[in-house]
Amino acid sequence: MRPSGIEQRVLVLANYIIETKCTVRQAAKKFGISKSTVHKDVADRLKTINRNLWIEVRPILEQNKAERHIRGGMATKLKYSLKKMQE
Repeated sequence: MRPSGIEQRVLVLANYIIETKCTVRQAAKKFGISKSTVHKDVADRLKTINRNLWIEVRPILEQNKAERHIRGGMATKLKYSLKKMQE
């Protein structure tokens, strides 16, 4: 049985995240879909479609979640550094 369009998208997203170790935001941008859709696909739908892939994706999502405050701080620092340079 062939996977449906949604199932195919879920599998493509999961494989992309595993290969690139990217964030949900980066995957959403790459595929032109919302962050919510990517998260729903790889955190929820993937579990019923392909449990082994879900087990591989989960640690990547957890690591990205743990590091997001660091990335946010770096982005804020860069923003104000650039603003200071322009003045």
